[in-house]
Amino acid sequence: MRGQTPTIEVVLVHGIRTSATMWRAQVGYLQELGYRVTAVDLPGHGTRMAETFTLSGAMETIDTAVRAAASRAHVLLVGHSLGGLLCTAYVGAGDPPPVAGFIAASCTAFPRGAALTTYRALAGTFNSLPDQGMWLTKRMLAATLPEDTRADFGAGGYALAAQDTALRSLAALDLRSALTRIMVPTWFINGQYDQLRVSEKIFSRLVAGSELIVIPRATHLVSAMRPAAFNAAMKLALVTLERDLAVDSAAGQSVGRAAQ
Repeated sequence: MRGQTPTIEVVLVHGIRTSATMWRAQVGYLQELGYRVTAVDLPGHGTRMAETFTLSGAMETIDTAVRAAASRAHVLLVGHSLGGLLCTAYVGAGDPPPVAGFIAASCTAFPRGAALTTYRALAGTFNSLPDQGMWLTKRMLAATLPEDTRADFGAGGYALAAQDTALRSLAALDLRSALTRIMVPTWFINGQYDQLRVSEKIFSRLVAGSELIVIPRATHLVSAMRPAAFNAAMKLALVTLERDLAVDSAAGQSVGRAAQ
């Protein structure tokens, strides 16, 4: 990519409780390759911690970043966990946004019913602890994440106050319908031990032509736990999109010459 004008820009959307800082390893990698990258903070998270999380505000944040990037290049949208579910609904909207490709990481579960209730109850239990579960959270991160990325998850602060509101809002998403409307190249990326893998086969089946990538020895925080493997999956998506764009461009030029 160096010395060339990038044809793709990447927009990154973080997961619950964390912020744009969770993507530091990916931002550095993509910038080293010459790609322009935007990592957003959702309402109630990171630099916007004082704001109230709303579904409409989150969608507006994603849309603003995507349309800004689309004014310069084709867009690869990447979302993790909460961000991945929001991006799934966004990409699968009835009026398709200007997204050329989509990576949905650690988010192949439908956020409703008993599963969502259990997750909210667990989050509530953590928040009820004297330190809101931060001691346990830090111990878990120390035990599972490599030293290079361990600080990234919490570097922008922990959005504890937004957690239940964000989780509750997910029940309003009609992801099954959204998945069937996604027509861009799509990759579902999960860690081998991710609890949200539960419906990965359904998700991949509903999106025509999508690819499912399972990264061995990784949990829910796959991009931070095995950043090199996650980056390689992103590179696969980028190379595939660039190839497809080049083919489409060549075909368009051929049609143009034939019409002359």
